[in-house]
Amino acid sequence: MKNIEYLIQKAVELQSKGLVTGQIADELNVSRETVTWLLTRSKKEATSPAPRDISVDWSNIGKSSHRLRYTAKALSDMVLESITQTDSEIDVVVGIASSGIPLASLMADELGTEFAVFHSHKDHIESTNMRGTFSRHFGDVTNKNCVIVDDVITSGKTIIDAIDQIRELGAKPVAVTVLVDKNGADILSDVPVNSLVRIVRVG
Repeated sequence: MKNIEYLIQKAVELQSKGLVTGQIADELNVSRETVTWLLTRSKKEATSPAPRDISVDWSNIGKSSHRLRYTAKALSDMVLESITQTDSEIDVVVGIASSGIPLASLMADELGTEFAVFHSHKDHIESTNMRGTFSRHFGDVTNKNCVIVDDVITSGKTIIDAIDQIRELGAKPVAVTVLVDKNGADILSDVPVNSLVRIVRVG
């Protein structure tokens, strides 16, 4: 129960700082539905049971550049193993803002590729119809082979949006890599998913 109370407290705190549901979900590594439940629970309004979700706290990795580099090396190793099976090459590593950026940057260095940044729609507004965008300040993905990097897959919507837009630019997404996959999919939009940890629900 202590963990739930902590998540409620953090969700309320982040909301008071002006973050919207999608941003809070990113910070806590939970689904939007879980954030809504946490916020209504804080007001004693929650009547429905808690969503089946898992909060992922990887701050022990994130607070250390040394640990991040080793994690990026492990993710790079998995991607290289994955693409040898498809005979693909990598031109650019795409980090999904904000948590995928440090990992993607280090992976691009490790793999000797360009580095690009994808901003998801939920970083800015709550509309589910708004698509993400590629930052013009980093590498261009047009007509290139891309690896997409994020910290956690919850629903997979943000990564699927990135995959769709990469294809629209004439590029090819060759792999997705994350620290934790809560979705449990081996493939998203015909792109192989590599994760250090995969959550599998039994029952």
